[in-house]
Amino acid sequence: MILIGEIALQSKIAQRAAERLQATHDNFDHVETWCSIQSILVAAGNVSKILWPNGKYKIRGERLRQLLKVEKDNPLSNRKFRNHFEHYDERIEDWFEKNSNGVYIDLAMNPSLTHPLFPDTNTHRGYNAFNNTLIFRDETLDLNEILTALENILKHCKSY
Repeated sequence: MILIGEIALQSKIAQRAAERLQATHDNFDHVETWCSIQSILVAAGNVSKILWPNGKYKIRGERLRQLLKVEKDNPLSNRKFRNHFEHYDERIEDWFEKNSNGVYIDLAMNPSLTHPLFPDTNTHRGYNAFNNTLIFRDETLDLNEILTALENILKHCKSY
């Protein structure tokens, strides 16, 4: 029950962060935008670690996923995007080792997430408020899918 309570808490934290993120669309606050995004990723990652644990806790994860009716293809099972943000220092260092003369664009915002003078540039982190997607270089994460997955899990948590 403690872990179900933690999943519920983390899901609510992500919901609150999503509300704050939506509010930044009206009164652009660059720091709040990225603070909210980071909160969503961390909360989703925390739920993911509880439901898909490593090593000796795998059986616990299987039981919780079964109790909460979490499908195998749930987008929360993939922590790759959260890891890009959590291990940003490593990603940047590796990138600069391979691209010492490359243009560095980070924390890009709407709409195209590329700089008009450098259309072939890797955008390291970007957010598109028009469709609520996050990018890291050439990968995209739909935050709506993550938030929907958390909302569905939260509904099942309320049964317990």
